[in-house]
Amino acid sequence: MKTLVLIFHPNMDQSVINKRWKQELEKFPDKYVVRDLHALYPDEKIDVRAEQQIMEEFDKIVFQFPLYWFNCPPFLKKYVDEVLTYGWAYGSKSGYKLSNKTIGFAVSVGISEAEYGPNGQYKYTIEELLRPFEVTILYIKATYGSFFAYYDIEVNSTEEWIERSIQPFTQYIDGL
Repeated sequence: MKTLVLIFHPNMDQSVINKRWKQELEKFPDKYVVRDLHALYPDEKIDVRAEQQIMEEFDKIVFQFPLYWFNCPPFLKKYVDEVLTYGWAYGSKSGYKLSNKTIGFAVSVGISEAEYGPNGQYKYTIEELLRPFEVTILYIKATYGSFFAYYDIEVNSTEEWIERSIQPFTQYIDGL
């Protein structure tokens, strides 16, 4: 079964790693369906029913995005608010349409991993910062597929560094 990868990057043309991850996934259309949501909805007017129907077709779903201000890009938050609706994704009469799905997150992080955590400058791990996503997945009764994070993009965006991310990135997705 194919994996649905929903990409939320507000400026894919200037992206270094998310663009490369997208290109890699697009090489394997038999394994992945890649949707660049900013390209699909440049006005951010989401076709909610279409997105829900697409999500219903897949057993594995990955949200891919760069970490923005220790959170997700605003359009991803809007997508979650509008698509994971009461009566469809949750609620006593919803049927919990995503309940048999595994949902994970692939995150590019600008700063080094050492800066996150109790001994780092930012005190919290990426796992802790992504906790609201985990709780959301549990709330809609889907399976949380954890996350993949690749760090140091701001200071180490060499072609070699980016290429080194490809294998662990695709292994994460394939392992969901």
